[in-house]
Amino acid sequence: MAAIFAASADAETLLLERTPDGGRKILISGGGRCNVLPVRSDPHRFVTDSTPRTLQRMLRAWPLREQVLFFENDLGIPLAEEAATGKLFPASNRARDVRDALLRLARRRGAALLPDTLVTGLEPTRGRFRIAREGAPPVEADAVVVAAGGLSVPKSGSDGLLLPILARLGHTIRPTYPALTPLTAPPSAYANLAGVSLSVELRAASAGRSSEASGGFLFTHRGYSGPAVLDVSHVAVRDPDATLSVRWTGLDERAWEAALRPSGSRGASAALHAHLPERPADVLLQAARIDAHRRLAQLTREERRKLIDTLMRGALPWSGHEGYAKAEVTGGGIDLDEVEPATMESRKVPGLFLCGEILDAFGPIGGHNFQWAWSTGRSAGLGAARPGHPTDPSVQSPGPSARARANAAPPRR
Repeated sequence: MAAIFAASADAETLLLERTPDGGRKILISGGGRCNVLPVRSDPHRFVTDSTPRTLQRMLRAWPLREQVLFFENDLGIPLAEEAATGKLFPASNRARDVRDALLRLARRRGAALLPDTLVTGLEPTRGRFRIAREGAPPVEADAVVVAAGGLSVPKSGSDGLLLPILARLGHTIRPTYPALTPLTAPPSAYANLAGVSLSVELRAASAGRSSEASGGFLFTHRGYSGPAVLDVSHVAVRDPDATLSVRWTGLDERAWEAALRPSGSRGASAALHAHLPERPADVLLQAARIDAHRRLAQLTREERRKLIDTLMRGALPWSGHEGYAKAEVTGGGIDLDEVEPATMESRKVPGLFLCGEILDAFGPIGGHNFQWAWSTGRSAGLGAARPGHPTDPSVQSPGPSARARANAAPPRR
């Protein structure tokens, strides 16, 4: 995206790509379908240890509606909303269509792609940059956009290699950690539920932070996954003493009190099976230490209270996480307050622009992290292409489909 908009502004643009083809995280996203964007933008759901207002300014630089129009009009990728989740996918349900369309447009706008290129160093020198490459001569440029990703899914070519290089240039690196990653669990009563999925409300809490999410929850052979788990995992990842609690259904306490009210010979298991799949219902009865064969009329007030507490805020045992190998994104990264929000230019190194996952920000599951990548990438590309005063906040293209041009000065490289 940075290359598309830099080239669109008539900058001589060279895209240094580590992999042979590029965009591998696009290809694997959404199970090969690519959740391009969320239906609604919500900057407040993003996580950062930097100033949240800075994050919001960066995200809002390219409104969501304009991004949708860009994909549909400029890329020729119609988007369709998935009714069950409210996520936007390519109508073809093919992530490869998205990746290929982005590469085609970058080339059509004038960007050159240099694949299989490992950047090993970045040095400002005499108002320009010298970019070291493994096994090849260095490249010199007037401006550099770093869109190198974080540490998540290293098999995609993203391993955080540029973070220490940026630290040597004076940038503050907020501690990095796997975010949106599955959690592991010790052998427990839940171990035989692998493959069972539910819609739950989940809360993770530690001494310094907390997070809540609702949606899909999946029992796995190693622990737990699903959108709700991934969205709160960052709390657990950063604090091994964090606690997890689950509201297993949409029923509130009053509704459960009514559902568990004594009624003839009705059993406790039958009452739970009416609102939960059989296997997890029986396991939750065990967690509350109630025999599944007990009749509701036999439960004491304390037992009924314990069962409702388990159903409403049951403790979920966990032991660890799946790390960067399964993490959707990287938490932490370059401090946002060291980047100019309008253009993504470094406040430490003039002419250096930073965007995407390398920054200290990530959003929840559902297309938000692509939205962050597209928005910051566009701003960085436009900022890097602008000769003279790249930090001028007026630098924006006139519309999602317009080709911005710099007429007053020679193109930047």
